[in-house]
Amino acid sequence: MTTKEIGDFGEEMACHYLEDNDYEILHRNYKIKLGEVDIIAKDNEYTVFIEVKTRRNNKFANASEYVDYRKIQHIKNTALSYIGSSDKAVRFDVIEVYYTYEGDKLKVKSLNHIKDAF
Repeated sequence: MTTKEIGDFGEEMACHYLEDNDYEILHRNYKIKLGEVDIIAKDNEYTVFIEVKTRRNNKFANASEYVDYRKIQHIKNTALSYIGSSDKAVRFDVIEVYYTYEGDKLKVKSLNHIKDAF
């Protein structure tokens, strides 16, 4: 299985989780020149910009630790472009998806939603 397929799996599972928790998915893989955001969702009054990190385990580091300074700046710049000069309440979250294989299929081992991650 390719890295992209694993990443797509994680994003799909994150969207299911968000929808199950009453988030409205506004955009997936929102891209502009300044950067990309995996998921943009609405949670009550918040517009939430969500980075999804999918890993097999956290043996070396938690998945959220792979969201480095450069990535955070790209997400923030993309968010600023998205919301423009409005006074919308925004939040930046990270969703960690840990997976395992069941035969040749991926299965979620655990999912961790970190609100206000940065």
